[in-house]
Amino acid sequence: MAEFVRLEVDGGIGTIRLERPPMNALNAQVQEEIRAAAVEAGERRDVSAVIVYGGEKVFAAGADIKQMQQMTYTDMVDRSGALQSSLSAVARIPKPTVAAITGYALGGGLELALCCDFRVCGDNAKVGQPEILLGIIPGAGGTQRLPRLVGPAKAKDLIFSGRFVDAAEALAIGLVDQVVAPDDVYSAARTMVGRYVGGPAYALRAAKEAIDRGLESDLDTGLEIERLQFAALFATQDRAEGMRSFVEDGPGKATFEGK
Repeated sequence: MAEFVRLEVDGGIGTIRLERPPMNALNAQVQEEIRAAAVEAGERRDVSAVIVYGGEKVFAAGADIKQMQQMTYTDMVDRSGALQSSLSAVARIPKPTVAAITGYALGGGLELALCCDFRVCGDNAKVGQPEILLGIIPGAGGTQRLPRLVGPAKAKDLIFSGRFVDAAEALAIGLVDQVVAPDDVYSAARTMVGRYVGGPAYALRAAKEAIDRGLESDLDTGLEIERLQFAALFATQDRAEGMRSFVEDGPGKATFEGK
């Protein structure tokens, strides 16, 4: 059983909850527990959407620097791939995901949040990529996912300076999607992804893959990814029910089974 990360399921929503006081530092064990929870959430049929949550006080204040300080070049050569892939397991969850950010989301903590489809934060949150202040750069996806989200110039500003960004600026630059009172972060995250519970699971999966893979490709390749995903959905029961319901009862009344 995992020590610091657990998956809780309630009402079709899975919550990947980080519990490593005081700051949810992402040491190697936490990284691997995040991977396991993400894989489980992706596979479970009773999970329609996923929240990543660090608790009421802090999301995650980054990597465990004390652990990293002792590592040599060869140690990090061996570990860096696992670091990236453990957080990327969250990005590969084939369901809608949201990071519920309270307090700090710094370094690896922000990189974890960037792996989600959406981000909700408290109005007192601070986010950033301060690795440059340690003489390194982000190593768990920050140099790649951040510019894709906020654009290269703004990403360079944040990564080159290592500065912290408050909730208002994060919302203004598109780094987060919603800002609420700190006590409302988790409930707002549930509301955001709760709309997908009971939805057409394979269509949601296809939409997410088409968008994410398309962003990694040129337009023609992205269009081909979309075409293949679009055609494949005609083999699902959800597509048959959705179209039957539309024709017979009008839009928005279908009941989907995730098949």
